[in-house]
Amino acid sequence: MDDFHPIVLGTFASSLATIGTALGAGAVFFIRRLEPRVEDMLLSSAAGIMLAATFFSLLMPGMERGSEQFGSESLAALVVIGGLLAGAVLLWLIHRFAPHEHFIKGPEGPRDPRLGRIWLFVIAITLHNFPEGMAVGVGAAAGGFSGSAALTLGIGLQNIPEGLAVAVSLLAVGYSRAHAFWIGLLSGLVMPLGGLLGSAAVWLAEPLLPAILGFAAGAMLFIISDEIIPETHRRGFETAATFSLIGGFAVMMLIEATIG
Repeated sequence: MDDFHPIVLGTFASSLATIGTALGAGAVFFIRRLEPRVEDMLLSSAAGIMLAATFFSLLMPGMERGSEQFGSESLAALVVIGGLLAGAVLLWLIHRFAPHEHFIKGPEGPRDPRLGRIWLFVIAITLHNFPEGMAVGVGAAAGGFSGSAALTLGIGLQNIPEGLAVAVSLLAVGYSRAHAFWIGLLSGLVMPLGGLLGSAAVWLAEPLLPAILGFAAGAMLFIISDEIIPETHRRGFETAATFSLIGGFAVMMLIEATIG
């Protein structure tokens, strides 16, 4: 599998990760609603998996590749940090200027009366999942399919509670189960696009790989800190959410130690 073109590997790996979203969204046919505490814990565990994946699968490989490339750990760190900041700033700019709506926080970004709530949800879901797909694509293109197996599995696992939360939230505001499922599934279908662009960046600019890995990590960290953690700390379940995040982090550590 590692003999395939990096772009093929990146797109394929990010497509595999969308299976978790489909599984989570499909559960809406059996679960009508989630208790707020359970929802916050599920999303926090997903954030923990993302946080660990950011460190073990993106930042550490970026530092290692940079050290080999530049012959200096300090310079490697600066290049990766530059990419990390660029990724976070780009996601911040997109969130600032793209109209979207969070399930708990509500509308964010500029208001556009032409967009209904359904499209605001879709935009928010796209903004949330695209960086994850990009991270998987970058990881697969940089380390091969086998080298990115832990990252692909981790992102796929954290997509399950995300897909479920999206579908159940849509169900709660009046959409049918089928409609909620398809929109939840749609939230995962942007990941292969992110994987395609991320792996293409690695292939076209391999000397910039440490910065690209940092960029993907910065985009993921922005999502974790700016969206998931605030969203899961708004309803009084901060402690449960915090320990769920730690649990998700531990699960990803175990995945990395086992198959990483």
